[in-house]
Amino acid sequence: MTLRVGLLGTGGIGARHADAVAKLDALDLVACCGRDPDKVRDFAAPRGAVAYTDFPSMLARERLDLLVVALPPFAHDGQVEAAARAGVNLLVEKPIALTRAHADAMVAACRDVVAACGFMYRFGAAVERWDRLRASGATGRVAHFSGSFHCNALHAPWWRDRARSGGQMVEQLIHLVDLARVNLGMPRSVFASATRFGHADTSGYTAEDSSALILTYDNGAIGVLHASNLAVPGRWTKQWQIVGETMTGRFTDWNEAEIFDTRPGGDVERIATGPDPFVAQLADIAEAIHAGRPARIPLADGAESLRIVLAARQSAEERREIFL
Repeated sequence: MTLRVGLLGTGGIGARHADAVAKLDALDLVACCGRDPDKVRDFAAPRGAVAYTDFPSMLARERLDLLVVALPPFAHDGQVEAAARAGVNLLVEKPIALTRAHADAMVAACRDVVAACGFMYRFGAAVERWDRLRASGATGRVAHFSGSFHCNALHAPWWRDRARSGGQMVEQLIHLVDLARVNLGMPRSVFASATRFGHADTSGYTAEDSSALILTYDNGAIGVLHASNLAVPGRWTKQWQIVGETMTGRFTDWNEAEIFDTRPGGDVERIATGPDPFVAQLADIAEAIHAGRPARIPLADGAESLRIVLAARQSAEERREIFL
């Protein structure tokens, strides 16, 4: 059975999801909702979808099996909960909220539907290969995770506004924080520093543009992450390294990595290609709906990783270590 999909939010990330839906026979994009009538009509028409500017109307008129929520975090205002009450399954882009209370309420509201969080990095071939090795015990215990996310763009006005985006750690670095959480678990504490180093005089820019954070764990493992919006214009450079007792993975993308066996005489495995993670993510959700199982990345994961970045933001504000 082909699943009827609605899309809430027709910006750049919404377009990525719409294009991914089009590549899957199991899904059919039937409706799109956005704020601007002309823009949402231009977005929906070539995709054969009905355009809406009122979400309750779309939810009431369309028989949706899946709703993809591609809204900026500040715009999450009960739409997820309303869809869940109507029995609609969900994919919610990260960050799922700007407060722990709101995130927890969203997770609770979705307990009777398939609800996933949009951490698509985890569907990359390189990430999945490391996860299989770790699960089998081949990597040994993970001791250290380091990662970075650097760009240089003004982005959308809402993104520059810390009150609406949460800031760079919350809105962008959360992808790598999520990978650190998967490999190391929930940290014992977070210590962070963040500044608006190069945009202090930019109108409307209240988010941090340079940050670093340290994650500590009860077993002695350590996570170190940093980010900036002061690097090479037009490039979104992300990379991370995972150090296990017997293997180390060096990642330049979700589909690109070198995995070293660090024991004497160990080999190196190189991964250079893989699937579109947006497509793979939606394929998993479609399978979960048909099979009646949870999505591989449940909405609760979005709440857990949000908890870490909110603690990092608090740490930077209060200039102290925050214990989770």
